[in-house]
Amino acid sequence: MEDYGRFLAFLASSLLVGFVSVILSLVWVLHYREGLSWDGSAAEFNWHPVLIITGFVFIQGIAIIVYRLPWTWKCSKLLMKFIHAGLNTTAMILAIVSVVAAFDFHNAGNIPNMYSLHSWIGLAAVIFYSLQLFLGFAVFLLPFAPVRLRAALMPIHVYSGLTIFATVIATALMGITEKLIFALKNPAYSESPPEAILVNCLGLLLVIFGSLILWMASRPHWKRPPAENAKILNPIGATPEGTEAESTMTNSSNADKSDLRSNTEAARKQNIKFDEAGQRSTM
Repeated sequence: MEDYGRFLAFLASSLLVGFVSVILSLVWVLHYREGLSWDGSAAEFNWHPVLIITGFVFIQGIAIIVYRLPWTWKCSKLLMKFIHAGLNTTAMILAIVSVVAAFDFHNAGNIPNMYSLHSWIGLAAVIFYSLQLFLGFAVFLLPFAPVRLRAALMPIHVYSGLTIFATVIATALMGITEKLIFALKNPAYSESPPEAILVNCLGLLLVIFGSLILWMASRPHWKRPPAENAKILNPIGATPEGTEAESTMTNSSNADKSDLRSNTEAARKQNIKFDEAGQRSTM
């Protein structure tokens, strides 16, 4: 891997920042708010920011860069797909539970639902993330979709995944700011009490974490090497270059050899092109 040391620095930084963000969210709700419970009170609502930051931000971010971990490049591509899908599924489950907690708290306290921009964008992010995950399973994980369809949908899959992740970060920032404005009365948010400073720092960490993940996901020289995956992407029964099937053609005419190599090279390039897009898969 090119710039291996720099990649490790970015990876360690992102993991540290993400982990500290989760810890700060717990400190916020356990120390400054009413703690955590599931009884329709404000303590139930506190599950909302904790699970969003843990699942929808931190775990989703790890799922985005899991293909880029160099020590996984010798693992089966199918295994990495299952890991990628599993992380995203975990993130989705936590996000759904967090939304249920918010709605349950609002309904118990006769608070209107879905009136703020935060709620609109947040629910849209959960819905699109669920669709992204479902289509990811159906097209890229299950073996039924044709390769041409996968190649055509991959750029959309990549773009939408990164867009959803960035949208989640922005929505989380809106949400924690909205919560501080409503919750801090004496002293007010404008007076910068310790809780406000803590949560503002949490917001900064979320921005840093998102920036690190998006930077790592967008560096082409940190992708999983296509040579490692061209063999995996070959259709079942097809023979990669340099195998016994090709050696049986050694007694054929030069024209036959040329045609075989041209066809094999074209197929290899097509597989590599598809796989290079796949390394940025975010579901």
